Amino acid sequence: MSIEENKRLVRRYYEEVVNTGNVEDIAEFISPDYVEVHVNKRYSLGLEGATKHVLGVRETFPDLHLTVERQIAEGDWVVTQVTAHGTHQGSWMGMKPTGKTVEITSVNVDKVVDGRIVEHGGAANMLEPLLEIGAIQVGGR
Repeated sequence: MSIEENKRLVRRYYEEVVNTGNVEDIAEFISPDYVEVHVNKRYSLGLEGATKHVLGVRETFPDLHLTVERQIAEGDWVVTQVTAHGTHQGSWMGMKPTGKTVEITSVNVDKVVDGRIVEHGGAANMLEPLLEIGAIQVGGR
C-alpha cells in the first residue's frame, strides 16, 4: 500500500471502529498479529485483544469521539495527532465514573503491513484531563 493508503486506513479505523464501537469489521483494519507497545514493552493482542480494548474504552467513555488533527507517514509507519472527547461514564483503573466530559490529546504511532495495522503505540495526555474532572486527585489535599 502507498503512504496515503496507509494514512487513510488508520483514519478509517479511528472513525469507523473506535468512534462507533462497531467491532464487527475490525479484521478489515487490524492484523491477527496485532501488537500494542506501552513503555517499550510489546503486548501481543491479536484481533481478540484489539476488540476487547476498543469495547473497554467505549465502556468507560461510551460517547468517545476521536478527531484526527493531522497525520504524517513514512514507509509502513503512520503518526496521527488525535483529540478525543468523551464522557467518563464507566469505572477504569480504579477510577469511579465522574459523568464529566474530558478532552484528551494524543499522538498515535501505527505500523501498517499488507493493508492491516500490525502495531500500535503512542502517548496520550491523560493526567491533566483526569485531574480536571476529579477522576484522580493529588494526595495530601
